Amino acid sequence: MALIEVKVPQLSESVAEATLLQWHKKAGEAVARDENLIDVETDKVVLELPAPAAGVLAQIVKGDGSTVVADEVIALIDTEAKAQAGAAPAAASAAAPAAPAAAAAASAAPSSVSPAPAAPAAGAGGSASGAAGGGARGGIAMPAAAKMMAETGLTPAQVTGTGRDGRITKGDVAGAAAAGAGGAAAAAASAALTPAALASPAAPAPAAAPRAAARPSLQEVKAPVDLSALLEGRPEQRVPMSRLRQRVAERLLQSQATNAILTTFNEVNMQPVMDLRKRYQERFEKEHGVRLGFMSFFVKAAVHALKKYPVVNASVDGTDIVYHGYFDIGVAVGSPRGLVVPVIRNADQMSFAQLEKQIADFGKRAQDGKLGIEELSGGTFSISNGGVFGSMLSTPIINPPQSAILGVHATKERPVVENGQVVVRPMNFLAVSYDHRIIDGREAVLFLVAIKEALEDPSRLLLDL
Repeated sequence: MALIEVKVPQLSESVAEATLLQWHKKAGEAVARDENLIDVETDKVVLELPAPAAGVLAQIVKGDGSTVVADEVIALIDTEAKAQAGAAPAAASAAAPAAPAAAAAASAAPSSVSPAPAAPAAGAGGSASGAAGGGARGGIAMPAAAKMMAETGLTPAQVTGTGRDGRITKGDVAGAAAAGAGGAAAAAASAALTPAALASPAAPAPAAAPRAAARPSLQEVKAPVDLSALLEGRPEQRVPMSRLRQRVAERLLQSQATNAILTTFNEVNMQPVMDLRKRYQERFEKEHGVRLGFMSFFVKAAVHALKKYPVVNASVDGTDIVYHGYFDIGVAVGSPRGLVVPVIRNADQMSFAQLEKQIADFGKRAQDGKLGIEELSGGTFSISNGGVFGSMLSTPIINPPQSAILGVHATKERPVVENGQVVVRPMNFLAVSYDHRIIDGREAVLFLVAIKEALEDPSRLLLDL
């Protein structure tokens, strides 16, 4: 026997520990070199942990949901063994999921009772209608869905994926979990209708089990919130924060507690940018293979203003002000795990096409949970675009240790006065929250004015005026 240790990979300096989401292999199963064994969730990203060698997963030391640190041994691989067909790995694996509720109910029934029909078993893994609707079972689970499956004891084979390419989403897991509970109730009802059960004076009324199952329990659960269930009666569900959400909450409180945050506002006429995009959109996409969006203009305008007012690009370190001679711009994007802020390094040296490609890549990989820790670290200034969700105005919170953040909102046509005449223009409210400890109101206001002027006259960005 030649055992190879599977260890937690190195984490970034700011990340002390991680959580194991779900093992993709069970003890006794064969694994290939570089095959993903388990997803590891940190405060910032979800990492895939590949197998260091080919062989058989001999032992799982740390199960699903365990908290681990860098270099900790979580499993052993036997490079000389061969997988045994029909082996029951559940006893050897700390990560083996719990049996579905329907199977538990069936096994608890007396031997004299007729077995429950096959319908409840199908319900435990997902509704028959869902399978007929084109979903795929055993598909790739999104990171958030994988965590929920680990918490609810479901496996990919029990969930019908309705996402892109059959991917399993959080909603799919929630539906499978609910179907499993319904399957258990149906099994109990079926057992109650057998002759042996009806002969007993203590047998419950047939309608009692389904009726009770219709109301959710008030116990603590780890499944996602089922809003449809919450509409009936006064039930509650308790869902633990993900590691990312805990980290976000911690950093937001830190920002509010350590920064003297003040926000200044201005409005910008987006017509010049919209006209420029309309004029060159088709040629730009044909030449560079990416659409010309608005975010590249906001990034360019922000860098343009940061060069004029470098203290906005600075940070506080104790009693020192650290001025950064580079421009690493964080761009907030949504992901299934929550808001993340990947960083565009050296944004001042990038063209519009490079910026658009980088932003599009960040958005896609954020949805797939493929962003690396190094891409979410650092940054000298951030941009948050709440306008994509319809936000009209907000006061963004600084992302520490940065000293300022730009909030972009929805562009709407509004009446404005130009040369004494009321005209309709596509207007956007901009907001800059800044740390008043090192940035004075004058600098913050002029910084935002510089962004406004650059967007209302994009030629300034080319001529550096």
